[in-house]
Amino acid sequence: MGLFSSSIGRKAVMAVTGLLMVLWVVGHLLGNLTIFWGPSGINAYAVHLHELWPVVWTARIVMGLAVVLHVVLSIQLTLENRAAKPQKYAVSKSLRATFSSKNMIWTGLILLAFVGYHLLQFTFHVTPGLTLETDALHRFDVYAMVVGALRNPVVGVIYLVAMASLFFHLFHGVQSGFQTLGLSNAILLPRYGVAGKVLSAIFLVGFGSIPAVILAGILK
Repeated sequence: MGLFSSSIGRKAVMAVTGLLMVLWVVGHLLGNLTIFWGPSGINAYAVHLHELWPVVWTARIVMGLAVVLHVVLSIQLTLENRAAKPQKYAVSKSLRATFSSKNMIWTGLILLAFVGYHLLQFTFHVTPGLTLETDALHRFDVYAMVVGALRNPVVGVIYLVAMASLFFHLFHGVQSGFQTLGLSNAILLPRYGVAGKVLSAIFLVGFGSIPAVILAGILK
């Protein structure tokens, strides 16, 4: 377990788990966007996932472990860094620090809380007010469930806030991950930064558009 005994090793584990989760989010976004094809699109997608349940649940377990490692190590490293610097400098010298980099722990905790809520709502169906029914083809009506839930302004805003948190987290996180793993240099590092910003913007627009159009009454 020497990998976890040093801050460098723990940061490497955080980077790997973070990049794995980015890949998971890419696949999740592609699936979620089928809602714009109406009930036939997202309901058929849900049936396809159900047919591949061994693969899906294996991936979910792996991602669950990745999330646990990422969160535990991030909290541990944050506390260690604060303990090493108990007093803030009168004038900050971290000129390159950004809102995203300085608030990674907070955007991460918001995302963790959101993932728990999202699973309770759309995976385990235990949150109140869900529409749980079948469509004309006797498939579980994911479309009606999602639209019915996100039509609630409170729920819609929760999802929008979560997507904004994802944007800020990845805005810095992608570049930081590659840098931590030693896969960057003076030429590649700025490109990773651009890639992280573009990817975070795509996620914000892609995921955020779903509650936005439902709240606007475009999808109903």
